[in-house]
Amino acid sequence: MDEHVSRHNRFSITGLRLVAVLGGALACVVVGLIISANLQMPPKTQAQGNVNSAQFAAYPVVERNGEYESPFVSVVEKVQSAVVNVSARSQNRQTPWFFHDWGSYSVSSGSGFFFRDDGYILTNNHVVKDSRELLVRTAAGYEYDAKLVGSDPQTDLAVLKIEPQEKITSIPFGDSDALKVGDWAIAIGNPFPQQGLDRTVTVGVISAKGRNNLGFGDETPQYQNYIQTDASINPGNSGGPLLNLRGECIGVNSAIYGPNGTSVGIGFAIPINIARAVVPDLIATGTVTRGWLGVWLSPTGVTERDAKRLGLAAVKGVKVDSTFPGSPAAQAGIADGDVIVEFNNNEVDDQSQFSSLVATVRHDQTVPIALVRDGKRINIDVTLADRDKFLASLPAAARTRTATPQQWLGMEFTDFTPEIARQIGIKHIDGVYVTRVYPGSQADRASIGEGTIIMQVNNQAVTSVTDLELVARRIPDDVRIPLIVQEPDGSIARKMIRP
Repeated sequence: MDEHVSRHNRFSITGLRLVAVLGGALACVVVGLIISANLQMPPKTQAQGNVNSAQFAAYPVVERNGEYESPFVSVVEKVQSAVVNVSARSQNRQTPWFFHDWGSYSVSSGSGFFFRDDGYILTNNHVVKDSRELLVRTAAGYEYDAKLVGSDPQTDLAVLKIEPQEKITSIPFGDSDALKVGDWAIAIGNPFPQQGLDRTVTVGVISAKGRNNLGFGDETPQYQNYIQTDASINPGNSGGPLLNLRGECIGVNSAIYGPNGTSVGIGFAIPINIARAVVPDLIATGTVTRGWLGVWLSPTGVTERDAKRLGLAAVKGVKVDSTFPGSPAAQAGIADGDVIVEFNNNEVDDQSQFSSLVATVRHDQTVPIALVRDGKRINIDVTLADRDKFLASLPAAARTRTATPQQWLGMEFTDFTPEIARQIGIKHIDGVYVTRVYPGSQADRASIGEGTIIMQVNNQAVTSVTDLELVARRIPDDVRIPLIVQEPDGSIARKMIRP
């Protein structure tokens, strides 16, 4: 009896142990399935090697040769060798990028990339500005003397050319207008070139689009419509490509925002569609011919009151102050007070973005424009004129420093009064309010925009137009003039303007 009971008990205990083990194993399987589902791990399939960009966004891994890897690997392998080092030797030039003295010269370094197989390279204007000699080093270690084909300070782009003795990998242009905030972004460049950190890859997302009114000192481009990314961009990355997951260039890395000139996750790239517009001219003639619409815009922009009165969906667009007689805008019937809400099938946000949109259209090209007048939407087609010819036809007074008390260095202004401050919704300060800037003028080239408040001229405070006139008349004709201004966004900046 005792023996029977003893055997029975041992059997029961063993069975219970088996059930416990099997139950635990089943629980592990269930937990594993739950974790896998939460991680959204893609199943291993034959088709996974052809995952499209939408699937990349959902699954940040792909399968290749039976192994999972980042989707960025194949992009980098395809285009990394297209990125080059660019060294520019210039005379006594100080830049915020790496440089070192070489006798009476300085050498600055940046990045660039081949966009054509016959040796054409895209980079930033500020990388090659004032250069006497240009040297390009490829991924294979070959060095070439480069020719500056053309540059455009107003967009901060430049094209170089070498005669390659090796097989060239080039990067195709993508479509920056198709970008969405949150899309993946891959930056490749040569940060801190003194350390030899060539072709460094960083990854992030598109943080924002349409960034403008940014100041970068004397190298601030006039036309700004920057892509913002948190893919790390550091000194020396300027001119390198910003890529999508198809290996297409969507932007040219150009600037960073940081307290010490290093990356803090806020970098800026020029949209590649701007490059699409200027590169053909740079290759053909070395300069850029821009389209011209011929409108003067209201310095106060579109206000909330305007948006409500006109029935606009948002406080966006640009308000026409007046049109230039005989201009494309005047011929098309654009009138004072019209609010332009779309240009060339792009929504118009503000004046800076609008100027960039117009500047990327060639003269003689016809574009659709949507505007709102008296609460009604009107669609028209406008054929743009040649901007350079327009500038040549400007009256001499528009380009003369001493024309009138209200006109100087291509800008018009008035006393900044408390009433104006209330109208535009900012705090009143002592200064002179810029109401208009002539395209291509000295003020325009110094990145002074409408709505700027001039507080000092040549280190002397100005509180009225009379003050400015007195100070201006005492300045020699051949010196650069420092200005202290309050930008339309409220920031304080120092501008250098040439007579």
